[in-house]
Amino acid sequence: MLYPDLETFKSLSLKGNLIPVYREILADTETPVSAALKLGGAPSFLLESMVGGEKWARYSFLGSRPSRIIRAWNQEIEIKDSKTGTQRFKAENPFEFVKREIASYRPVDAPGLPRFYGGLVGYIGYDMVRFFEDIPQGRKPALKLSDLFLMSTDTVMIFDNLKGKIKVVSNAHLNGKSPEEAYREAAESIDTIITNLRKTRSLAKRRSAGKAGDLSFATIGQSRTYASLSAYGSSFGGKDEFEQAVLKCKEYIVAGDIIQAVLSQRFERESDIEPFNVYRALRVINPSPYMYYINMGGAQLVGRL
Repeated sequence: MLYPDLETFKSLSLKGNLIPVYREILADTETPVSAALKLGGAPSFLLESMVGGEKWARYSFLGSRPSRIIRAWNQEIEIKDSKTGTQRFKAENPFEFVKREIASYRPVDAPGLPRFYGGLVGYIGYDMVRFFEDIPQGRKPALKLSDLFLMSTDTVMIFDNLKGKIKVVSNAHLNGKSPEEAYREAAESIDTIITNLRKTRSLAKRRSAGKAGDLSFATIGQSRTYASLSAYGSSFGGKDEFEQAVLKCKEYIVAGDIIQAVLSQRFERESDIEPFNVYRALRVINPSPYMYYINMGGAQLVGRL
C-alpha cells in the first residue's frame, strides 16, 4: 500500500508543495548494488555508509533519472529539466541561484522516512570558493568538468538494512496540480520503478558479466589499481614541485595566514575498468562511514569519507 493514503496526502498538501509518497517492498533478493546495476544508468547516485567500519549503517540511497540537473562553469549556469528542456544563462553568484532553487520547494515530512528522502545530490568544486573568498586566479582547470553539478531525482530508493525492506519514494510536486493528480503521478512512478526492478534481473546478470561487472580482485588488483604511483601521471610536475608546495604551506602557517592545509594531488591513468566496479571493490576492501558513487554521464565520482 501507499503511504500516506490519499486523504492524508490532501491534508498534507495544505502545508507545502512537495510531499513524499512511498511504498515498502521486501529487499531479501535485492541489494543497493544489484538495484544500481538494474536501475542506475546515467545520471544517478548511490550513497552508503558503515558504522565503525564493521557493519552497514541502516540506510542506503539510490537515485536515478533526475528531473532536474544544475551545472555551473564559473558564472555560466546550465539547467536541464526533464519537462522544459535546457536553459543557459549567466548568474553573478551561482550559489544565490541554488538557494532560490531550494527555497522554491516546501517539503512536508512524512512519518516512516529517514531525514533524507530526496534533494540535490552532486558536488561543488574547489574553485567555487571564489564566490566566498577573494582569491587570485589559479591554473586553468585540466579536467573538462563543471565547477558545480547537482541533480534532483523525484524518485529515490531507500534501503532499510535493519528491516530488510526498500522504501520506493516519489516526491510529489504540487505546483499547478491538484492533490489527486500529483498523488496519482507519484503512485505511477513508484509502480514503474518496482516493475522495472523485478523485470530486469536478467539485465543485471548480463551487466554483471565481463567489463561491466567482473569483480575479480586479480583484475582490479595489483596490475591495475595498486601499481606503483610512479606509473600514474600526477597533477604536480614531480617530487621537487610537490615538496616546494609543502614548504610554501609551512610559510603560510608561520605567517598566520592559514592554520592548516591539505595538498591535493591528482593521479591519472588509462583503464578499461567500469567505474561502478571500482566502487564495488572500494566498498569491500575499504568500507568507511560515507561512501558515494555519482554517475554524471560523461564522468563518475567514486569515493569515501
